Order: sequence, then structure tokens, then C-alpha cells
Amino acid sequence: MQLNEPISVLTRKGPPRPQDAVTPIPATANSFEMTSEDDIGDTLTFLAASGEAISMYAPGNREAILGRILSVDPEQPHFVMELNEEVALPSGKITFVACLPNAKLQFRLSNLDWNSLPDRPRLIPMVFPETCAVLNRRASDRVETPLGSNYTASFVMNGVPHEMSIYDFSLGGLGLRCGKLQAKGLLKGRKMRDVVLDLGTETITVAEMEIRFTRSFRSFLLGEQVHLGCMFVNLESATASRIKSILGQLGHAS
Repeated sequence: MQLNEPISVLTRKGPPRPQDAVTPIPATANSFEMTSEDDIGDTLTFLAASGEAISMYAPGNREAILGRILSVDPEQPHFVMELNEEVALPSGKITFVACLPNAKLQFRLSNLDWNSLPDRPRLIPMVFPETCAVLNRRASDRVETPLGSNYTASFVMNGVPHEMSIYDFSLGGLGLRCGKLQAKGLLKGRKMRDVVLDLGTETITVAEMEIRFTRSFRSFLLGEQVHLGCMFVNLESATASRIKSILGQLGHAS
């Protein structure tokens, strides 16, 4: 499994916002341990390059402290965490959580005093964790839409009609791509209702989908684009059967 598979050329994000917070991996989740220093370094480097939000939790506190990884040392197992304005890390054990393209990452570090860099109070040097928990975020396999096809999802949100290209889909949800302006207002947690999916030979209406993550990227042909990861909500059995049939046809064709 490639945890940091590139969607396209990464565009580094700005400071994380409250809606970017990522909840910790449940103790009962079927995650696995990443122990290779090289793999951990590659993953942290990916997070630094993309500017992905890092959610930090102190014991007994459900509110995330937000930041991002500023840089990763190319030779030593060290990295620098950049905290948001006007936040601080309490002493002791901290749980770090982040989202990768197809997985959730979690690790823990502990320090009696999180000393910052001289004259840079928001920048805190840290050492790689010994292990990271990784949870595959895709409960069902996804199939990429065929090259040259025009699979789309159409819906109306706040009175504004949208039509977006479908990048991949599964029984659990689908990935959409659109221009940056078209994605305005489509934030994590927003729900889309009565979504019409044009899947080649079939048109299917899904009662409800929820946006689970958004990620910006740059296309050499189209410029700034946004990838929306969406999850089906309470998918009806008849609709699920039709989607499963299409997935089977595409899987067989590939």
C-alpha cells in the first residue's frame, strides 16, 4: 500500500483551520504499525511538502492543537513542527494525527518541555517517533474511472448547481475533481443531497453524500484543482447493488 501516493504536484497549504482537525484513531480500529525509520521519514516529508494539518492532543483534552510540519531533516531522524498562532504544546505526552491520501496516521511523542527554536516560539524541533499507527481510510476498494470517460456527479448546494468529474468510486464513496473556484464553499463535513451520478451506461441518484476531506493540487493542463473525497451516507440497498454491478464491470474490464 502506498500511503503517500501523489495525486498530482503538491501545493503546500496555509495554516490549518479548525475544520481541518483530524480525530484520533479509535483504540478498536484495525490499524497497523509503521516501524521503518525510512518509511516514517518519507511520510513526514510528504506531510511537510503538502502542509497537511497536524492535530495534536494532550491527555484528557478533546480539542486539537493545530499545526503542520515545517521541515524534515534529510539525514537525521528530526523534524520541525510549526504551531498555529497563539497556541502552545503542554508538557508531557502528545498524540499527533494527520490524514494521508488513503490513510490516517497517528503517533505519540513525549517531552517535559517542548523547547522552541531561538526567537521562533512557534517552531518546535522534534525527533521521529519509533512507530506510527496507520489506518486505511478506505473500507472498500475503489476503482478509477476509465481514461477518456466522462463520469460526473451533479448536485445543488445552497442554490448553486455543481457538476464535477468523478475520479474514482467504490461502495463507500467517490472522489471528485473540480476547479478551485467551483469548490468554493465545499468544505469538510458538508453534505450533498440528491446527487446524480452519470456512470457511463447508467445514471444513479444517491440520496446523500458527505465531504470527508478536500485536497488542492496543480494540474499541468488545468491549473489549480481540488480533490474532494466523499462518503455515501445511508446508501439504499438497491442503489448499492447498482453501484456494485458497475464496479464489477469496470474491475473485469481492467
